Amino acid sequence: MVELALRDSGLDPARLVFELTESHILDDGVETLDRLARLRAMGIRLAIDDFGTGYSSLSYLEHLPVDILKIDRAFVVDLPTAPKRAALVRAIIAMSGALGLTTIAEGVETAEQLRIVRALGCDQAQGFHLAGPLDAADGAALLARDHERGGLYHELLAAQRPRAARRE
Repeated sequence: MVELALRDSGLDPARLVFELTESHILDDGVETLDRLARLRAMGIRLAIDDFGTGYSSLSYLEHLPVDILKIDRAFVVDLPTAPKRAALVRAIIAMSGALGLTTIAEGVETAEQLRIVRALGCDQAQGFHLAGPLDAADGAALLARDHERGGLYHELLAAQRPRAARRE
């Protein structure tokens, strides 16, 4: 079904990201891993959503066919006032980078949180500080306006750090 949808839409598979929680991936076992491997073989990118709040068994990370690790908002919300939380986020980012994964901080709601996740080396951020949910037309308009002004999104896109070696 996914192949047909990609073919019918003309969407480049690399532009599509499937997000799954840790518990969903691990609860369904080998069958889920096989499906994920097939999706990845099509060029679709895979993300672990809400990382750090589910199983968080680090041993499975090296075997999962994923590209992106999304740090749960529970780790981001207290960053400005919780040094231990910042240490955990720094460790998650370092581990993710060593595995060739992109990291995204979820739930960034303040300029200070954004400053901290950027300083910790996080690749990307999402949250209401950047924008709320938008439909395709409003999202495109926001990016176009911002690009014209060389604003925040333009700056964030330019600042995204390329990884030396992505996982194959």
